[in-house]
Amino acid sequence: MMKRPKITDIRATTVTVPLEAPLRHSNGAHWGRFVRTIVEVETDVGIVGLGEMGGGGESAEAAFAALKTYLVGHDPFELEQLRFKICNPTASLYNNRTQMHAAIEFACIDIMGKFLGLPACDILGGRMRDEVGFASYLFFRLPNKDTGEGEVRTADQLIAQALELKKKHGFTAHKLKSGVFPPEYELEVYRALAKAVGSDTVRYDPNAAFTVEEAIRFAKGIEDLNNDYYEDPTWGLNGMRRVRENTHMPLATNTIVVNFEQLATNVLNPSCDVILLDTTFWGGIRPCIKAATVCETFQLGIAVHSSGELGIQLATMLHLGAVLPNLVFTADAHYHQLADDIIVGGPMKYVDGKISVPTAPGLGVELDREKVGKYADLYKTLGGYPYDRDPARPGWFATVPNTRWADPGDDRVIDY
Repeated sequence: MMKRPKITDIRATTVTVPLEAPLRHSNGAHWGRFVRTIVEVETDVGIVGLGEMGGGGESAEAAFAALKTYLVGHDPFELEQLRFKICNPTASLYNNRTQMHAAIEFACIDIMGKFLGLPACDILGGRMRDEVGFASYLFFRLPNKDTGEGEVRTADQLIAQALELKKKHGFTAHKLKSGVFPPEYELEVYRALAKAVGSDTVRYDPNAAFTVEEAIRFAKGIEDLNNDYYEDPTWGLNGMRRVRENTHMPLATNTIVVNFEQLATNVLNPSCDVILLDTTFWGGIRPCIKAATVCETFQLGIAVHSSGELGIQLATMLHLGAVLPNLVFTADAHYHQLADDIIVGGPMKYVDGKISVPTAPGLGVELDREKVGKYADLYKTLGGYPYDRDPARPGWFATVPNTRWADPGDDRVIDY
């Protein structure tokens, strides 16, 4: 009988990888880069599992170091024990480790796959598909501070971004992250985008920035478009329920149904039609699969959500997408907004709007040590950034609902 692996150490390295330009959203911005904490879980059989976590522009190295005493000696195959060691629900009232658990779970599944010689999807239920389709994830962007290029503020700039990504990667669905400019301005821009992409589907996501009344008014303005769904127009299950009662479009969320208690509430009294499953927000790949099964049972739609991934987390999204029989919507990914990645072979490639599910054992990706070192040094130089602030609006902070919008006429190049 093969010796089962045991965890011997955990190492965390913070990297920052440049984006083409700063990405604006309703709560602030990604300041020209992503900050991600790369996790390496070592075992006594020589296998190293990889995980990844974001964190709003900040490092999580110290938090992972504090988990070492929980993990040394743990069998990576014992994932339910891992869940309660790190995410006991009553202990989590004091110390919520959901996203950290996700990164460790990624690494354990990577170890399991490498130990068995199987890709992760083969031990998570078996693949239903070999490729996962993606939407072009579009953002309002500030100009790159070094080149002055990359700005997306006007309808023409947004359309140019969408059509360029469509030509380059083959996308046939397009999602606009919004909630930045006044609603009447964004309505005009979104309608222009929908017209420009023709028969392709579109999605609008203002990150819960609207009042219920504003969300309903906006819905009336876009109901005639080829929408996949209307994502998080307002905050809260009851707010979304009120919007849902006043539109025929499906409503989607990645913010108010992110655990099983909320999912049960949404089943009993529906507020959202499509649950966007994020391997970080839900605490791992397996919780997302469990949630997808509940959604299958109750005929709720699902899609795979993006929280700002590099290649390791993208691999988790691909393996998740591979095993879900009820996945009919294309996935989200920030991935094409990045200038580089930290995995061997460089950024994964889109073909006809899809990315192939890795076939190597485990998650199927490995670290490019040179790139990890380069972007770890860059993090040490630059430090973190406040995800919930906008460098173009000093002193501004978001409220929910929001009433203080960015100026669509402001075309300054901002230092950040």
